[in-house]
Amino acid sequence: MDKALALIKRGTDEILTESDLKKKLASGKQLVIKAGFDPTAPDLHLGHTVLLNKLRHFQELGHKVIFLIGDFTGQIGDPSGKNKTRPTLDFDELTKNAKTYEKQVFKILKKDLTEVRFNSEWCNKLGAAGLIGLASKYNVARMLERDDFNKRYNANQSIAVHEFLYPLVQGYDSVALEADVECGGTDQKFNLLVGRELQRAYDQEPQVVLTVPILEGLDGTNKMSKSLNNFIAIDEDPDEMFGKIMSISDDLMWRWFELLSFISEKEISDLKQEVEDGKNPRDVKFILAEELVDRFHKPGDGHKCKESFLKRFQKGSLPEEIKEIQFEIEQTDILLTNLLKNTEMTSSTSEAMRLIDQGGVKINSEKISDPKHTISKGSEAIYQVGKRKFLKIKVL
Repeated sequence: MDKALALIKRGTDEILTESDLKKKLASGKQLVIKAGFDPTAPDLHLGHTVLLNKLRHFQELGHKVIFLIGDFTGQIGDPSGKNKTRPTLDFDELTKNAKTYEKQVFKILKKDLTEVRFNSEWCNKLGAAGLIGLASKYNVARMLERDDFNKRYNANQSIAVHEFLYPLVQGYDSVALEADVECGGTDQKFNLLVGRELQRAYDQEPQVVLTVPILEGLDGTNKMSKSLNNFIAIDEDPDEMFGKIMSISDDLMWRWFELLSFISEKEISDLKQEVEDGKNPRDVKFILAEELVDRFHKPGDGHKCKESFLKRFQKGSLPEEIKEIQFEIEQTDILLTNLLKNTEMTSSTSEAMRLIDQGGVKINSEKISDPKHTISKGSEAIYQVGKRKFLKIKVL
């Protein structure tokens, strides 16, 4: 029991309640561990894997994980942490994204102890009468205790009625699956507790609620998110993944070790001591980067990426392989900022200008400092943005 609890508690923010969890573990039965993911974007990123790692911990103890894809709840839109009503999402897009989730999730979870389910399976059967019955199990006063709803209500901001349905339907998922434990991020605590209450209302033993911290993205400040462009997708190119991990701050490195690494807590503690004793934090970061690349690609890829990284950035050489493209323009020349945006080396012209000002853009290894620099038709060169993006462009 002590070893099981130690594994479950690693990287965990809160367990509600620990006494209930001990009882369930002591029962000796295989527990049903549930976690829901709304497929609102096509790829899983490292932020999602904090929760997936926790599910894997339960699998190491022999329990069954239900990886629940919220194709029904995704259409409603999770209002957690939002200060305005979210638009409803297109079902076809959700379905397309869900397919990538199914493929990617087994980079972490064990297939033999994982069941992939879709909550449209039971939610579509509810119908109007069933939904009204579900709504009768919870009250508005409790719903308004939720922090984001409460703030919007007190600020006289709109709260659409369908937003109240999200935590109810998520909670009903736990009823339909008879979940013993539901895991989620700290921002999901209210929704998870609704599930616990609804199980009581349906005469089921209430689930244990387990929350995990939200992983900070590459910027070290904000939640990892595609919309903030501070993420690493789990199917990202190995060298790109390695380079991005190496770019994080030394402080953030320890946070990522705690939430993403599978090495023991004692090993992490020993590494911290080595750094305090003078070891270069970069060498410790290599360990994290190699581990994560190996996990999401194949064993040995991390070491290859390390060698490539050292060759590229310590010796100042270019990558052995650089993608080549042709780009047509109508005029005789084009602003460098527009070229970088249109070839997707930057997300916008403003980002391109910022990177030029910071000295982060090179053409044929020469740093460009003029934000109004132009590129002539017929030119061919190797463009570098930041430390990791290289592209050979022929302007036609």
